[in-house]
Amino acid sequence: MHGEEYALFGAALAFLAAAVISVPIAKRLGFSPVVGYLLVGIAIGPVGFNVADPAVVSTVAELGVVMLLFLVGLELKPSHLLSMGHYIFGLGTAQLMLTSLAFALLAYFGLGFNVAAAVVSGLALSVSGTAIALQLLGERGDLASPYGQRTFSILLFQDISVVPLLALVPLMAPGGESGLPHDPKATLLEAGVAVAAIAVIVVSGRYLLNPLFRVLARSGAREAMTAAALLVVMGAAGLMEAAGMSAALGAFLAGLLLSESTFRHELEANVDAFRGLLLAVFFMSIGMSLNIDVVLSHLPPLLVGALAVAVVKCVVVYLVFRADNIQVADSLRAAVALMSAGEFAFVLFPLGLGTGILHREQADLLIALAALTMILGPLLFAALSRLLPRFAHPVEEPPADDFTDADGSVLVIGFGRFGQIVSQCLLAQDVSVTIIDKDVEMIQSAGRFGVHIYYGDGTRLEVLRAAGAESAEVICVCVDNKEDANRIVEIVRSSMPGARLFVRSFDRVHSMELMRLGVDFELRETLESALAFGARTLEALGVATDTAAAEIADVRARDRARLERQLEEGIFAGSGPDAWSGRKVEPEPLTTPEKPARPLNPEAQDILTHETEFSG
Repeated sequence: MHGEEYALFGAALAFLAAAVISVPIAKRLGFSPVVGYLLVGIAIGPVGFNVADPAVVSTVAELGVVMLLFLVGLELKPSHLLSMGHYIFGLGTAQLMLTSLAFALLAYFGLGFNVAAAVVSGLALSVSGTAIALQLLGERGDLASPYGQRTFSILLFQDISVVPLLALVPLMAPGGESGLPHDPKATLLEAGVAVAAIAVIVVSGRYLLNPLFRVLARSGAREAMTAAALLVVMGAAGLMEAAGMSAALGAFLAGLLLSESTFRHELEANVDAFRGLLLAVFFMSIGMSLNIDVVLSHLPPLLVGALAVAVVKCVVVYLVFRADNIQVADSLRAAVALMSAGEFAFVLFPLGLGTGILHREQADLLIALAALTMILGPLLFAALSRLLPRFAHPVEEPPADDFTDADGSVLVIGFGRFGQIVSQCLLAQDVSVTIIDKDVEMIQSAGRFGVHIYYGDGTRLEVLRAAGAESAEVICVCVDNKEDANRIVEIVRSSMPGARLFVRSFDRVHSMELMRLGVDFELRETLESALAFGARTLEALGVATDTAAAEIADVRARDRARLERQLEEGIFAGSGPDAWSGRKVEPEPLTTPEKPARPLNPEAQDILTHETEFSG
């Protein structure tokens, strides 16, 4: 290799090794992977191993943010986005204006910045890190939650605001107004280019992309589908950036327009791997860009500034979310998730320096402050996630209902999907039923439909007795947790040996456990639905209804016989060539397949070869 090629190879190797090492360590310490990426970025940056130029790395790594927004757009639908308009323009505007005002006042009165420098600083620091916030929420699975949707709405509004904010900076420059063109045609032309770029993305996403993906899918070339997915993301981002708008916003629009496409999942799978790796590089590039010399020489003011940014942003976001009736814990999570400065700060501060609004020392300090908040934010989010459960007031379980009027001949425990259908069958025949459940929300929902359910924990003996378990003809255990089901069965069998127990089973092994506990009837939750599904499939293939019913009955009987035999000798007992002629049973299909197993990859080939040798 030549020198430049070797340097590039070494840099790629260093980034991959850093990603591999940092994630397990961060997870082991209980932190987000983002924290590991940021810290390892410092280690491989100019102050450490200096594997690459941070500016070059960040340019490439910003593609990770672009792909992240594309995937977020794929998860949404246009109708859903329209329903979020209140949050995008309401909460987004409130957060941006209030935070910018607070930061501008602090910079003007506390640091002696002039008005223009204070406004630029306030705007840059008020915009949050989209990639960091979405990554933190995604790791917790909170993006679909109410506070997650509102957080995303604020981030989306900030991305939309990037264009007018960038246009505002030259206006505030010394002599900026006189140096700016006042030709209304030029202004209209710029607006027209932006509208045209959006129109191209909308028309392409609605009318051109689906036929393109359909042709590629028929060709069977998966690499072409991957290339097309990347082309869509990069093309939309590049078009919007060429029109003077946010590249991430263009990718988001493309994802949004493809959210209802039949190829959505294929696109998501193709882009997601690139997104994860490029985002990791993006976070590492932020750590690399931190100027340690500036930080060390101005450590006290930077620490105070980081604390001020954290407090101001958290307070504003917390108050905005509380005003929208979001719970305290979720408002705190949103506040910390939005605390970090965003990628926009690394664009706006150099622009302010180039236009003469900021001095060199001010710009260096502000860039260092922004990078510091991006490292501090995930750390605080991880700490908050640990502390909130400790300080949260335990939810007091309401007392069990008064069962004095509960006289059902059948006691149904659990009113989930399974228990609801069981109860409907009984109530349709005017059977007196007593239903208990410990899910308060489920009880409230059932009450709106006129079904009375008693609150009570079926795993407690006193609740069962109060609900009339001792006098019930049948006790139907319909809970969706097999440990709870086993506990209820054990309690009933020990305290009410004469009760008849009908129990919902989780799987085959659970059915065997219940049979050993002596239940009167057990049924795997998917067995009958799968048999009914198989019967309808047979009928769709032209098999007569009576023949299909007889075949399903035979499968049901053989499955039951096999289950009883496995109960005696264990699920892995024996190894005879005929599982049904002797007393030994293997975990094999009820009907031997006509075609032999065919490996789809080398690993499967190894497994099949090993099994053939073993059986021989």
